[in-house]
Amino acid sequence: MNSNTALAVSGGLVGGLATIVFANVAGLLIWAAFVAVACFFLTGGDQKALQTTIVCNIFGVALAWVVALILVNVTITLPTGVFAGILVGIAIVVIVLAAKIPFLASAPATILGFATAFAFLVQTPEMLSQATLTGMSLNNALIGVSVSMVIGAILGYVIGKATGMLASAA
Repeated sequence: MNSNTALAVSGGLVGGLATIVFANVAGLLIWAAFVAVACFFLTGGDQKALQTTIVCNIFGVALAWVVALILVNVTITLPTGVFAGILVGIAIVVIVLAAKIPFLASAPATILGFATAFAFLVQTPEMLSQATLTGMSLNNALIGVSVSMVIGAILGYVIGKATGMLASAA
């Protein structure tokens, strides 16, 4: 089987099965897992990419979580959108500067983690609250988005390995 067909088959099977599992586990986010699968392949699709994806995605999620905690706890006279924009700008500076550290070297992977967490926080009712942000559940973005993205990175690795086996079996 050619590698493109092998990737289509393994990606389709793993993606379909993951969707079934995620749909039955409250708090897991299949879309966040798919972002991490894509990130895995964008960072090289190998063992090092698995490590890079997991570490950088979680770093990005953690930065978004810190920004969210600041937003819900700091009262400032600026309009919310302006204050959020300043905090996001600072986070992007941190992401780019942190990319000088070898294990945080993929700024795009970190930004994907940041964006995924922030999307979850601002698009899901009740997630951008002190109680949820500090709770010990998958509703806490630091936990739920991170777990979903780690699973997604592992799924990417499985897809890559299965693709290699299917392609070499032909």
